[in-house]
Amino acid sequence: MKIALMAAVGVVGLAAASQGAVTTYFANLSGPAESPVNNSPGIGTARVDYDDVAHTMRVRVTFSGLTGNVTACHIHGATATAFAGTAGVATPTPTFPGFPSGVKAGSYDNTLNLTLAASWNAAYITANGGSPGSAEAAFVAALNANKTYLNIHSSTFGGGEIRGFLTVPSTGSLAVLGLGGLVAGRRRR
Repeated sequence: MKIALMAAVGVVGLAAASQGAVTTYFANLSGPAESPVNNSPGIGTARVDYDDVAHTMRVRVTFSGLTGNVTACHIHGATATAFAGTAGVATPTPTFPGFPSGVKAGSYDNTLNLTLAASWNAAYITANGGSPGSAEAAFVAALNANKTYLNIHSSTFGGGEIRGFLTVPSTGSLAVLGLGGLVAGRRRR
């Protein structure tokens, strides 16, 4: 009985160890975060969930208050310095598949299969080893170094109306977010 129990615990432990982690990155999007800085009243949030086993990236964006209509949205990387500068487009160009176009507010939720060349800008693949796998490795390194940003381009700001660098929140900020969710949940009851 003990041997069977130990074997079961071992199998569960191996299964847990072999599962990949989903890492979540967040960004607050604004005109002052663009390069060059602009005075857009537009705001937005982005959440990117990267799954290192499934090799997928779920991208969720909400935005409002843009001064122009959306023309494109994508992720750029890697900048030379964390949280600063500009870089080429890493994800599909000119925009994420199905991203709302011609609007000043909206939302987006789509999952990209990172093993497919169509999930990347061809120039990014070429510059980062020549395959989707090497592009993914370079992209994840840039994400973890705080050298990637998501931006939304508009008819008013062709170079980008709002952007934000993607980061993993600190444990403390996650705790604060969690407490905020608990408080909000209690207030609704």
